[in-house]
Amino acid sequence: MPRTEVDTSAPTGNTVIQDFRSGYVAIVGEPNVGKSTLLNAILGQKISIVTPKAQTTRHRILGIHSTDLAQIIFLDTPGILRPRYALHDAMMRSATSAIADADIVLFMVDASRGPEAGEGSGDALASLQRTRKPVYLVINKCDLAGRDVLSRLREFYTGRHPFAKSFTVSALKKEGTGDLLGVLTAELPVHPPYYPLDIVSEHHQRFFVAEIIREQVFLNTHEEIPYSTTVDIVEFAEREGGKWFISADLYVERDSQKGILIGKKGAMMKAIGKLARVDIERFLDHPVFLDLHVKVREKWREKPEWLKRLGYQ
Repeated sequence: MPRTEVDTSAPTGNTVIQDFRSGYVAIVGEPNVGKSTLLNAILGQKISIVTPKAQTTRHRILGIHSTDLAQIIFLDTPGILRPRYALHDAMMRSATSAIADADIVLFMVDASRGPEAGEGSGDALASLQRTRKPVYLVINKCDLAGRDVLSRLREFYTGRHPFAKSFTVSALKKEGTGDLLGVLTAELPVHPPYYPLDIVSEHHQRFFVAEIIREQVFLNTHEEIPYSTTVDIVEFAEREGGKWFISADLYVERDSQKGILIGKKGAMMKAIGKLARVDIERFLDHPVFLDLHVKVREKWREKPEWLKRLGYQ
């Protein structure tokens, strides 16, 4: 990822202190351990979608935390898994590239799964083998596990990788995140900010709108439907003095999936559209008219040309 330096005095009108620190921090781990929840908690706002289902995150999400002392650029990544098709390959490349780009890597695990969960984390741990970057172990959901479980988890993971530091946090309750931020601020290299100090991400509005729609698909559908669905923003028109018009295509892989996603008399699509519109309006701080269409693109998850068109490569 290109690192473009910016005028350090432009964002606020004040000169950044001489020993200002700035760098990239990748958040990696197995699916559904709380990586996106941690990023949202640190930023104080939601930029990465969160659902109870695994593999919700498909892209590398960039979130920027800036203070008077430092700018920490977080890279939220898809959960590390063994790829089954081309989309998974693209997701794993996102995670691998984040590790390569980072100054510090956070390896996140879920304490609520117990010490036994570590036995199945071989693929995630393997992703750390080639990096020479400092890696911090972050044990999430510490509020759901006793001291004995936390101690055994720390012992298990530190016995399998030379973690530079370890932390226990509850991303949902924002417990322990202050200590983590304090250490990251102190350990990042001295460097001017890479981004203006008043932004929280480099992604454009269309990206976040598509993610909000996809989040509602994950929350309201089951089994294969959320994993077979992707969202493409076709039109995003900002209109003066009226609602902004947003048109999106939702792609599935089979006609049967299309029928389920639309629902009886369009009920499912209406519900998804209504919930997504509320979140989109909250995100954009502007009323919108949301127009959704469901289309079939057979095996889109396995076709590189479609993955490229849909922004996965």
